[in-house]
Amino acid sequence: MDAFNRLTLEELAAGIPDGALIGVPADYSGVPMAATRALVARGARGLRLYCLPYTTLQGDILIGAGAAQSVEAAAVTLGEYGLAPRFTAAVEGGRIEMRDSTCPALHTQLQATEKGVPFMPLRGVIGSDILKHRPDWKVIDSPFGNAPDPVLALPAVKLDVALFHAPYADAEGNVFIGRRRELATMVHAATKVLVTVERIVEGNLFDSEASAAGALPAFYVDGIAVAENGAWPCGLTDVYPPDADAVRAYAVAAKTEAGFVAWLAEFMQSKRFAA
Repeated sequence: MDAFNRLTLEELAAGIPDGALIGVPADYSGVPMAATRALVARGARGLRLYCLPYTTLQGDILIGAGAAQSVEAAAVTLGEYGLAPRFTAAVEGGRIEMRDSTCPALHTQLQATEKGVPFMPLRGVIGSDILKHRPDWKVIDSPFGNAPDPVLALPAVKLDVALFHAPYADAEGNVFIGRRRELATMVHAATKVLVTVERIVEGNLFDSEASAAGALPAFYVDGIAVAENGAWPCGLTDVYPPDADAVRAYAVAAKTEAGFVAWLAEFMQSKRFAA
């Protein structure tokens, strides 16, 4: 019997309330596409996406489906496949709030929460146009030294939920995240952590130095759902590559509202995900 809180995808989605501030990963960190579909299926609304540091297909789908009301990110893009069409349409139509940020700033705000401090300093944003549109960011003088030394103070961000997909978890609920240490930062800054995994493996990841180095301890994790191919059509590092044809098809279809609706209907019926 599993020693952790094993959930169905439907139960996992039900554990994310409308209006929640959700930490979501970039496409190289385990995009939880099966969980995204479950959120759309339950009719989620008002979600606030905090991207570490950007979002691709997941964010565009949640925006197009009417599930997301705001995004804080360095970018929302389909990368080599072009603009994120539903995000672009929503911004141009004034239907979503975009809080422009930078990769270092997004990490820094979570690191402040991780370390239990109200803010952390950063330099590189000073002088940029981004700062002009972020009244919640403050330029202060460094308390060290005599000469004026401005630094940017970024407020700590506490996530309601961290949500991501990982290769596997063990029977104790420890989750393997490997090189993706940004996921640990996200987890440390979240009230609730929900994870989908490809599979459950025997043993304990902390019994070996090799696996322990890439493991997230179970005491951080509130629930795990098994979803084989759970990142599709995005890839999962060292497990399977992105489905280029599927992402390309999305980029074309989602240029129009009707095309997106048709694509989403097919996605919702896909048999790619197996519990």
